[in-house]
Amino acid sequence: MATCCCGALSMATIGEPIKISACHCRSCQKRTGSAFSVAVFFDRENARPRGPSEMFTRLGDSGLPVDFHFCPSCASTLFWYPKFRPAWVGVAIGCFDDHAFVPTQAVYEHERLEWAQIQLRSN
Repeated sequence: MATCCCGALSMATIGEPIKISACHCRSCQKRTGSAFSVAVFFDRENARPRGPSEMFTRLGDSGLPVDFHFCPSCASTLFWYPKFRPAWVGVAIGCFDDHAFVPTQAVYEHERLEWAQIQLRSN
């Protein structure tokens, strides 16, 4: 189970993730207010959101939109739907109660902050 800071918005997931990806792009840095973002991607059929959410849409590098859902009360971004992978949902790793997930890939490393290092799990 993943939840926002205040608990009003949650995402229940079933099964194993498709992949776990750390992103160093500037857009993710700005969205999170941190050095990177980590997404745990699930098949959309295996994820059930509950509670109210607001949405922010931005274009990804694919040219297709990504719909980010955040809690209207605490503003935590909990999940997003990338249109270039319509069957997937990304869930913010820090929102999970279970901290067993470890990134298996890093993307946009050319935009990585020099000091930000991530240890990836090999497949």
